[in-house]
Amino acid sequence: MKPYCLSSAATVALPLLLSLAAFAQAPQTVAAKPAATTPDNKSWTPPRTADGVPDLQGYWTNTTDTPLERPKDLGAKEFYTPEEFAARQKREEEQAAKRLEGRQTEPGTQADVHYDLAQYGLDRSQAAEASSLRTSLITGPEGRIPPQLPEAQKRNAERAAYNRGHQFDGPENRPLAERCILWPNEGPPMLPVGYNGNMEIVQGPGYVAIEQEMIHDTRIIPTDGRPHLPSTVRQLMGDSRGHWEGNTLVVETTNFTERTNFRGSSENLKVIERFTRSGPNKITYQFTVSDPATWDQPWSAEIPMAKIDGPIYEYACQEGNYGMANNLSGARAVEEKAAAQKAAANK
Repeated sequence: MKPYCLSSAATVALPLLLSLAAFAQAPQTVAAKPAATTPDNKSWTPPRTADGVPDLQGYWTNTTDTPLERPKDLGAKEFYTPEEFAARQKREEEQAAKRLEGRQTEPGTQADVHYDLAQYGLDRSQAAEASSLRTSLITGPEGRIPPQLPEAQKRNAERAAYNRGHQFDGPENRPLAERCILWPNEGPPMLPVGYNGNMEIVQGPGYVAIEQEMIHDTRIIPTDGRPHLPSTVRQLMGDSRGHWEGNTLVVETTNFTERTNFRGSSENLKVIERFTRSGPNKITYQFTVSDPATWDQPWSAEIPMAKIDGPIYEYACQEGNYGMANNLSGARAVEEKAAAQKAAANK
């Protein structure tokens, strides 16, 4: 069970798949805004900071309805036509309107027991979106993550088998997100998340900092030419080093740990990110990941980031993480019951 953050003073419990409820505090409230395609303006000149580099500062969202991987029925189709995109957008707006109508449901059905997310500012139609004509965030004709190498499949299967039956032995056996340590969307690479896909970028001489609303970590990226940390120093979010190529911030991140495990990767993961201020209200974010111990080729993605009104809000994760204590205490109760039954059978 994962803790979630909602966006106001109110707190609620949300169902997450088959888990129990997940507690949270509210995200930023933004006015409903239809997704809009904003092509890059190559003649546009981005503003500069006091030290002369492109200014990426401000509040941004990478919330998008474009899937990470391309639906298989689209084959090698990388882009929708404007007409196809408009029709797709219209369907989504109609579906969103129905969700906001306060539908009546049949008692006992799955829809009947689900929360109306619009009450808490979490319906997708209530958030600003950054969109494009792409059919998938992953670029290229395949539009999908390459299959894992046999050795990677074996490594990940062994990892899963090692933990099987011990998932609730202690907090160390639970995923990082469940422990309020790191969520997969934080990256790098940074991926869209279900809600609260908001961040703030701040710059100073020789540094760029990116603070994400969910789960509220801050990446501090040196851009002063310093080398990476020694390979013996490993970090969950890796070791990032940036430099400027024209109007683009290029960030290379290495030195991950095996606990990071991005899409089944190893500690050999390397991520190259490119942040380009491609319009007054847009950053084009691109990344390429490579890991010779996991995939036989690098793969890349492109995600638009749209400017939003700030601020971003505190993400209260650990304070509402009742699921961790409940899961562990439940596991202890099961163990005690099994031990009592075994003792009774041996009398």
